[in-house]
Amino acid sequence: MPAETIVEVEGRKLKLTNLDKVLYPATGFAKGQVVDYYARIAPVLLPHLQGRPLTMKRYPGGVDAEFFFEKNAPKHRPDWVKTTPVWSEGNNRTMYYLLADDLPTLVWIANLASIELHPSLSLGADIETPTMIVFDLDPGPPANIVQCCQVGLLVRDIFEHFGLRSFAKTSGSKGMQIYVPLNTKTSYDETKSFAHAIARLLEQEHPDLVVSDMKKAVRTNKVFVDWSQNDQHKTTISVYSLRARERPTVSTPISWEEVERGLKKKNADLLVFEAKDVVARVEKMGDLFGPVQTLKQKLPQLSGLTANAQKDESNKAGASPKTTQALRKKAGDKVIPMATDKTRGSKAKASPKKRRKV
Repeated sequence: MPAETIVEVEGRKLKLTNLDKVLYPATGFAKGQVVDYYARIAPVLLPHLQGRPLTMKRYPGGVDAEFFFEKNAPKHRPDWVKTTPVWSEGNNRTMYYLLADDLPTLVWIANLASIELHPSLSLGADIETPTMIVFDLDPGPPANIVQCCQVGLLVRDIFEHFGLRSFAKTSGSKGMQIYVPLNTKTSYDETKSFAHAIARLLEQEHPDLVVSDMKKAVRTNKVFVDWSQNDQHKTTISVYSLRARERPTVSTPISWEEVERGLKKKNADLLVFEAKDVVARVEKMGDLFGPVQTLKQKLPQLSGLTANAQKDESNKAGASPKTTQALRKKAGDKVIPMATDKTRGSKAKASPKKRRKV
């Protein structure tokens, strides 16, 4: 195969290089296959990337070699590749993040050996407003994704109790992530404190299963519910992104039925999907994560945890009665969840609106 290949993608000419270079040594999965995967999965991936500042995680030497994160768009990019300006307090300057809004841009990004794609939880046009809340479930060995299934169902049932839908995906690595679409006006102060309160509550009610502390020493055989991803300065692996693991695994949307089956059968392999598997799943099942981009839901207001809630008679199978009880407080006929992130100290100040921050 030649070192350079010229292709035309939707009217854009692209020079692809070193397509035969193996990026996954254990399987022989080459750069050309990475580009091909992203081109094939683009119809369902692009809606989840459009308008979102994108951080690339590049592996020019393959998954076993050194990698680097790239936030600022490369200067050598084609003039048709779009960017969005985001003010960075850490760098004290405006950063120009890539916007993977179309197929030519996605193919160009894949050609940079950007195996992993990490978009913002916000749109570039409104960087201070997350469109979703995310719970990153990270198992501490010997726990694995089976235990994540158990915790994921607890998270699902909590939100269902308040009339909110949530969606699960594998991380493509060891764990699982639960997304709650909002697509309504909110702030990272609200989503982060909400996520932290839920994580601490789960830890309190399931101390043998859940931990909310970031210290790795306390995670052994437990699931760390990482609430801290709900931050303007952080990103989470994109749905349908490849992961730089031994094999070309993918962060894959899964149905709640699949989560329940994984827990019942206690088989982690049921929730491991590689690139070829995901393309086939989408052809059969469509985009299970589609509603995350469109479903409008309001995050309940938080003002404090209640420990004196009444028994939840409608508690669903798999949920913890204690957990659901602890989230309830009667206010007339309406159930309102209440939580406070006390660990954040004094009340957080509202982010200034003049500058969009990274």
